[in-house]
Parts: sequence; C-alpha cells; structure tokens
Amino acid sequence: MPAKMQLTKGNEALAMGAIAGGCDCFFGYPITPQNEVPEVLSYELPKRGRVFVQAESEVASINMVYGAAAAGKRAMTSSSSPGVSLMMEGLSYIACAELPCLIVNVMRGGPGLGSITPSQGDYFQACKGGGHGDYHSIVLAPWNVQEMYEFPALAFELADRYRCPAMLLADGVLGAMMEPAEISDDAPPPNVPEKPWATNGRNGRAHKNVVNSLVIDPYGLRDHNLKLQAKYKAMECETRWDTRDVDDAEILVVAYGISARLALSGCKLARKQGIKAGLLRPITLFPFPSKQIAECATNKKRILVVELSAGQMVEDVRLAVNGKVPVDFYGEMGGVIPSPAEVCEKIVEAAR
Repeated sequence: MPAKMQLTKGNEALAMGAIAGGCDCFFGYPITPQNEVPEVLSYELPKRGRVFVQAESEVASINMVYGAAAAGKRAMTSSSSPGVSLMMEGLSYIACAELPCLIVNVMRGGPGLGSITPSQGDYFQACKGGGHGDYHSIVLAPWNVQEMYEFPALAFELADRYRCPAMLLADGVLGAMMEPAEISDDAPPPNVPEKPWATNGRNGRAHKNVVNSLVIDPYGLRDHNLKLQAKYKAMECETRWDTRDVDDAEILVVAYGISARLALSGCKLARKQGIKAGLLRPITLFPFPSKQIAECATNKKRILVVELSAGQMVEDVRLAVNGKVPVDFYGEMGGVIPSPAEVCEKIVEAAR
C-alpha cells in the first residue's frame, strides 16, 4: 500500500517506521515518554509473523537484542533516558561483537529518575559511547514526525552496512506531538543484505560462526579496537545535516531535534528585526558534521548553540570551529521548553 498523509503521533510513526524498515523483533520494557512505541509494535509485529517480547527489564531487553542480532535478525529496543542507561553494558558488548541493531531513546528529564518531560541531556551518552570502552554507535536525530517514521529504516540500513549498533535519539516532544506525515500501514519489506557471519545454524557451511565480545589477548584486543576505529572513520561519509538561510547569515544557530525547530522559528523572528540568522541542523550526531559546521561558520560573526541541556553538543561545535568563531550557548533543562521568542532574544544578544 502506498504511503498516505496521516495525522500521526511521533512514537506511533516511529513504530510503523521500524516495521517498514524490516524490524524482525522487538524487546523492550515500558517507560514514559516512549510507551506508544512498544504498544504499537505489540500488536503490529505479531500480525506480520514477527516477534514482540516485553522483557522483564531493560538489561534483559538489550541482551535479547544481542542474541537476535547475532542470529542475523533486524532487532530493536526502545526506552527513555534512565532505561537506556541500564542498557549500556549490553550495548558495549554489541559494539564489540560488531552486531547491527537499533536502539531508540525518547529522552526525558534527568539526571536520576528525573521526570517524564522532554530533554536532550543524553547527547554525551549517545555520541560518546555511553558504555565502557572505545566504541561508537551511529546516532540519528529526527526533528519531525516524518523523520520519526523514516529514520528507523535508515538506521537499520546503516547498522547493517557497518555492522554496528545505531541509535535514534528523539525526545518527549517529538514522541508525543502529532502532525501530518506520509506513512504506509503495509509497506513491503526492504531488501536486507546477506549476513554470512550470523549464528543462524551451520546451513552446510564447513565452518561455524562465532559471535564474541571477549578478547583476552591484549594485542588481539588492540587489533580489534584498531579495526573498530577504522570503521568509525569510514562512517564519516554517512554524515548528514540540513541548513536553512545560512548563505547570508551573520549569526549561525546550531541545534538538533526539537530544539532545531524552535531555533528555526527564532531565526525567522530575528530576521524580522533585521538580524540575519540561519540554522544548521546536525542530522547525524555521530558521525558529527564537524567539517560542515567549520565551513559554514567561516564568514559568520558568531555561533549560537541551542539545546535542552546544560550544554553537550556545544562542545563538539566548539571543537569544529577550533576558536575561529565565538560560540555562545543557550540551554534549558528539566523539561522546560523555550519559546521561539526566547530563542530570538538569545540570537539578538549574540548579534550585539
């Protein structure tokens, strides 16, 4: 059935996007504000002959993902901030074992149990590894319901291409908001690549496949780490970003996710006051568009980074420009959502 425009909630769109992306199995545990994701998958996956399991915990969920991914299945889990924290050990194992899978984090306020209100305080966790060891996940950041639907398929594709975990980093606003999006209720399954490394039975092979995240020999572990780092370097060709009104801008605003939508409205308000502001939105948070930000910032007076955090992505922006352009920061925490007018005020301050 072709895609049709529907008024859809972000979490529900994400669940349908995972199905369209070929999700074979979901393992998860309820936590607000992402509960519509497992709710939709709990009845949609079995209808299609696929697997849904409500695990007893987030720790169990990520290890079930480990097992299913090792068998060559497109496996995913979804949770929210403290739940994702419980998955970090398993995620590190998955990265070391080079297994493709999808982890969804619909972020909530923190630290601690925090609140069910939106946040972007998990950027460090998602982009800098989160668990132990030198590893990375591909991280995608949607900013509307349409991308909530489209990005699970992209995440599965990239995860399979590089044999690594992929994370979709959203927030409570995107999960709960409703807006029109083109969604297919019965999309045909995608073409999934062959996985000759999978532990899915001998199948007449002369050798057996082994999936392992334990390397005792220090030189062997060093070599494995070097292999992983080379793979992360190769991922730079997958960098994605979006720009709006940056060619003539004097103030460059950098924001992702729901903050980018607020920032874009703030830029438009600033232009009405005679201040030329433009937006650069990172779509991949890892790999991060450092080169693109540096190139875009060459003729700008200042950069303003807007986040729903105490300042996390701002560190990568400052590294990208390497002191060549002053970088200001505006952040809110605890679930407080700034208005476009408040973002505009910060743009005006930066311009002055």
